[in-house]
Amino acid sequence: MAHLEQLVLALVAQLRAERETRHALAFAIRHGVVDREVLLAILEDPIPATAIDALALADRLGEGGAADPVRFS
Repeated sequence: MAHLEQLVLALVAQLRAERETRHALAFAIRHGVVDREVLLAILEDPIPATAIDALALADRLGEGGAADPVRFS
């Protein structure tokens, strides 16, 4: 497997893990089991915009979609 393919698969796995984390966090918030301090810590550690673009591209590639030309800064 080429290095690029390994990178894409790793990014897809990371994206899926982050989505699962968001779903679990939303569930915990709905049921009132997350402290305010935890939410503030999460909000203070955002994902950079370029990482979001890279993860979206990796997800499309992981699902067999075509890669649109994307420039990362």
